[in-house]
Amino acid sequence: MTKALTDITIANLKPRPVRYEVPDSGAHGLRVVVQSSGHKSFAVRYPNAAGRRRKLTLPAGITLAAARKLAADALLAVAQGKDPATAKQTARSTARAQVDDTVERLAHQFIEQHAKRNTRKNSWRQTVYIFTNDVLPAWGKRLVQDISRRDVIDLLDEIATDRPVMANRTKAILSKFFGWLAERDAIAASPMIGVKTPTKERPRERTLGDDELVRLWRACDAIGGAAGACIKLLLLTGARRSEIAHLRWSEVDGDLLALPAERMKGRASHIVPLSTQAAAIIAAQPHTSEFVFGSSSIGHHFNRIKPELDRHMGDAPPWVIHDIRRSVASGMAKLGIAVPVIEKILAHRSGTFAGVVGVYQKHSFLPEMAAAAQRWADRVDQLVNGKSAKVVKLRKR
Repeated sequence: MTKALTDITIANLKPRPVRYEVPDSGAHGLRVVVQSSGHKSFAVRYPNAAGRRRKLTLPAGITLAAARKLAADALLAVAQGKDPATAKQTARSTARAQVDDTVERLAHQFIEQHAKRNTRKNSWRQTVYIFTNDVLPAWGKRLVQDISRRDVIDLLDEIATDRPVMANRTKAILSKFFGWLAERDAIAASPMIGVKTPTKERPRERTLGDDELVRLWRACDAIGGAAGACIKLLLLTGARRSEIAHLRWSEVDGDLLALPAERMKGRASHIVPLSTQAAAIIAAQPHTSEFVFGSSSIGHHFNRIKPELDRHMGDAPPWVIHDIRRSVASGMAKLGIAVPVIEKILAHRSGTFAGVVGVYQKHSFLPEMAAAAQRWADRVDQLVNGKSAKVVKLRKR
């Protein structure tokens, strides 16, 4: 005959080679489960609405009195047509989903599985920056399913109050993030649908005049080192700052730079012919690492280099590093260099080489690009020194 259990009775239950259960007459359906290891726990056995035997495991570490109370609650739920074991499983799955579907966790997954695999290093680093500094502080612990269009608009409006361009960048990143989630069925639809870009941006038109180019070159002489040489090479090649700042010796092939697709904005490899002046700058750099300018981190120090340049340039109108690239294009055009050649030098895939032309036009333009690069370097040299620089030949590998 089943007896009512006591705390002493339970304490005296000994383990056996296989687990066993001891019923408690003090609470219908309540069992003490004794594992072969000696561990003990409480469970409730009951039939569900379909007549199938079910087991509800009670929380670990509770007292006999608490177990009887929970057993009575479970049997009351059964009498009301509910299944407490199923309810427990559902609650556990919901809790797990609430942890798995947070903005913080899925943002990390988005960065690792999408941004780092499909965008350039500078692009995914900006993605990390935006999530770390703006998105996660606001939404990190929230479920992605709970983020509404109103939440997005409020966040973008807050950023736009003092950082209008960053608000636009944040909107672009969030559009990709929520679109990526929708593709994976993590959310029903993106809350970015219908959200307008916070700020209207105007394309920059700033170019450096001849006098400013001279002052910039001399400012590079003043700051010297890898930083000065890096800026000079930007001025001579018109390349993007990331392409030059992270330039590797393995990408230097005599009087050419062979930039791999993964380092290019358009995800296509690019050949940059070097003028003799540009080649001389590269040849003068010490071989202290795999990078021409000593360390890959120089690309992260333009916010320090730029104020130094401004200080040595004197009272110049505001400008940014990317204006150098535009100045090179403008300067080449003034020299009468054909627009297609300029676009090839800059690795532009739009403009002249967009659409059908880009597909069928396979001429490399390398001779024309090399001649144009030399003409431009000679022009810069003429502005700075009034004469051509000494020619320095690099041995080809």
